[in-house]
Amino acid sequence: MKVPHLEPDSMVGSKPYVAKSDHNTPLGFPGELVEGWEQKAVTKLGELVSQSRALQVFLDSCVKCGACTDKCHYYLGTSDPKNMPVARQDLLRSVYRRHFTFAGKFFPKLVGARDMTKDVLDEWYSYFHQCSQCRRCSVYCPYGIDTAEISMAAREVMDSIGQGQKYVNEILVKVHKIGNNLGLPGPALANTLEGLEEDVKDDTGVDVKYPLDVKGAEVLLVTPSADFFAEPHVDGLIGYGKVFHAAGVSWTLSTHASEAGNFGMFVGSSANLHKVALRIREAALELGVKRIVVGECGHAWRVAYSFWNTLIGPFDFLDPRYPVPQHICEFTYDLIQKGALKFDKSANDDKVVTFHDSCNVARASRMGDMPGGQFVIPREIIKATCNHFYDMAPETIGEGTYCCGGGGGILTDELLDLRIKGAMPRMQALKDVIEEHGVTHMAAICAICKAQFTKIVPYYKLPMDMIQSVHGLVSKAIVLDKN
Repeated sequence: MKVPHLEPDSMVGSKPYVAKSDHNTPLGFPGELVEGWEQKAVTKLGELVSQSRALQVFLDSCVKCGACTDKCHYYLGTSDPKNMPVARQDLLRSVYRRHFTFAGKFFPKLVGARDMTKDVLDEWYSYFHQCSQCRRCSVYCPYGIDTAEISMAAREVMDSIGQGQKYVNEILVKVHKIGNNLGLPGPALANTLEGLEEDVKDDTGVDVKYPLDVKGAEVLLVTPSADFFAEPHVDGLIGYGKVFHAAGVSWTLSTHASEAGNFGMFVGSSANLHKVALRIREAALELGVKRIVVGECGHAWRVAYSFWNTLIGPFDFLDPRYPVPQHICEFTYDLIQKGALKFDKSANDDKVVTFHDSCNVARASRMGDMPGGQFVIPREIIKATCNHFYDMAPETIGEGTYCCGGGGGILTDELLDLRIKGAMPRMQALKDVIEEHGVTHMAAICAICKAQFTKIVPYYKLPMDMIQSVHGLVSKAIVLDKN
């Protein structure tokens, strides 16, 4: 990847809409910028540092070695030096030094320490919303500094003084009020699932059920709400249902927990992270299920894998023979290994497929009982359902995968220019594998990645419908028993 020439402040004007009172107060945040916000922001930062040893270490340990400078897709796409992870971190680190270190208190200019001012807040609001919290830079940092944690802290400080972001906060309010990111009420959800049953019956002649709120089912499926309404997401949901049908496993969705995504992580709000996740525990207990399976959503899987057991556990009421949580890819892969699913791979012969490793899956989770299972399992599913599969260049996938450019609460139209530029490294890798192997489709297991790519690929002269759900490929190839 060619490192661009610097274009200072080229993205200073890129920022999301500010949240209004309706988006803030239901989440426990001030409705607007509070009086005396400067000191309150510093106080909140001090609280976060005192509560998180990791955050303090990340703020104290950077030596400006430069290992991260060219690792951020937003810097590579925008050329703005403040999108280098080290420079973005320093927007917060400079305030931290001023108020919480000896040198910053007494010799601020010598160590680049700054007071919390309106200019600093404006910089924070712009550039900390140009970080998708993908954590690619942390892979290459010799000290393991996690920029995502610093971005989350900056956003939580801003929310605490009434300077929140409209897109993320509005979605969190919908989840608390209705149960999912789209604000899709129960009757609409039930109607959607009935329509899917009719469509699958017409297409296959098989009665595949998409149940809702069924007590005593074995599996509770919690999936991103995008799976209920839009392509290619809904193709994945159709695939989940076919897998459960073929395996003879009873399952259900839940009106109460109709959303796997948890935007509380994007703003660093542990209270909202917990409140959103708790709906899933409540639904599992109410329905009396034995297993919880998570659908294709990158940050949902990160929250589930990394946080659920301490956030909303223990899960001692579930079947101990199965992992908690379990990803739908783990579920399907296990059935493939047992020979329990039949596929006609030729059904996908119109496709030459590559796979995009989503950041939160690749760098913040695992799958299965093997190291690197999060890389192996989705690819093995694709290979079991397709005859033609090729990976992108090795330095652009796996643990070093490039972000889609729309994660971390950035998937909003006022940031479209940033999203297009941030997608550039992934689009370059995709175009390379298209030229080398004739790839026609790119599969992913993240709702945000799919939504981002379907919006972005036309800007790179690629067809919108080339983006696929992994379980959309499963849906196409699986052979169902009419009995």
